Amino acid sequence: MDTAGTASPEAGLRREAFAEHTVITITGDLDIASVPSLREPLETALRDAGPLVVVDLSGVTFCDAAGLALLTGARRLTEPEGVSLVLAAPRPHMARLLRVSGLSRVFAVRTTVDAARVRSAAA
Repeated sequence: MDTAGTASPEAGLRREAFAEHTVITITGDLDIASVPSLREPLETALRDAGPLVVVDLSGVTFCDAAGLALLTGARRLTEPEGVSLVLAAPRPHMARLLRVSGLSRVFAVRTTVDAARVRSAAA
């Protein structure tokens, strides 16, 4: 398969603040090319996020080690502040990557954003 000249989807990040939680939606490829441009916006989105942050991964189309490092870095930033960081709605390839890498044991991973909101609010 020839992939020359094929551009990967541009990564993006959106933050929505609610009364009791924040949802950060990441879209596109989380890879060595996109992570540097996402790091600062993610750190900014995590500031003053409150006790629960749900990271919506439903729009992530690809993830490599740099993307996993970005997520792990987000956890390191929020953990000392007592913030719960929950990964939500990963596509099958992303869910598998989280399992294979062992990160599904480090992060709370929920199948949907609503499940992350409800389950975490009830805890």
